[in-house]
Order: sequence, then C-alpha cells, then structure tokens
Amino acid sequence: MLLAQEPTKKTEKLAPYYPTPETVVEEMLKMVGTKPGEKMFDLGSGDGRIVIMAAKKFQADATGVEFDADLYRQSSERIKALGLEKKARIIHGDIMVQDYSKADVITVYLLPISNDKVRPMLEKQLKPGTRIVAHDFEFSGWNPDKVMHIEDDGEGRSHTLYLYKR
Repeated sequence: MLLAQEPTKKTEKLAPYYPTPETVVEEMLKMVGTKPGEKMFDLGSGDGRIVIMAAKKFQADATGVEFDADLYRQSSERIKALGLEKKARIIHGDIMVQDYSKADVITVYLLPISNDKVRPMLEKQLKPGTRIVAHDFEFSGWNPDKVMHIEDDGEGRSHTLYLYKR
C-alpha cells in the first residue's frame, strides 16, 4: 500500500534537483534488469524521466516519489500527456514515509548523507531479491553487486552506477 503523504514543513529535502541524462536513465534501468510488470520506485523522481522511461520502454509498473510540488505537477502532467497513467504515477510526498515492500526495483540519485538516511528504511522494507541502482553515490555499508562507469553521458560528464541486490 502506498502512503501518499504530502511534505510538511518538518520534512527535509534529501537532494537538490539535478536531472539524470536520458542515456544514463536507460543504463540504470538496463543495469537493474527492469522487466515488464515489475514494481519500480524512483526515490526523488524530479521531472519523472526515470518513471516515464521505466513505464514506456521497459513496461514496468513505475512510481516516483517527489517532494517538490512543481516537479510533482510537471511530471504528473507529462505522464498524463503521454497516456501512461496506467503504468506510471508520481506521489507528492516524503520518500521516508512510503511503503516500498512490494518493490522489485528501486532507483536513487540522492546525496551520500541521504542514502545513509534511506538505507535503514530500505533494509527493513525491501523483500529479498529487490534490486537497487544508485546513481553516482554508493550506499555505505552495502557492497555493490556491480559497478558501471559511464565515461561520457553525451553531455561530456561521467557517471558511476552501483547495483545492489537485497
């Protein structure tokens, strides 16, 4: 069950909005082995690009959780415009109070300190076999099953992806 809880003044933002290039989004979803019908969550979904690609290209049942009201509206409107409402949705809320127990796949692009805050919740909620891909920042205390370096994202920047299996 998803808890759609809107952020409160006490809720803290866990990362600045910095969009992941589409080429990196696709590599993240390939690396984590996203399959049709799997439940996928993007923690801090920004403009919804990971959720949209997961639903459109990989046929996943994709949910994003976004703290920022403007990004929530923008991504929800884009999902509707693309006709993906049956496979994709965005929750306007705090990633720390959602239920991820049904997740097959989790994607994150958070700061290291935020990964440290999220990790205990994921350890408690995620079922065995859930796959997590972290963009640029590792989860301390977890050993990645695979690490992928992307030298050039098409915009001249490099990225590192970390795959974890629970």
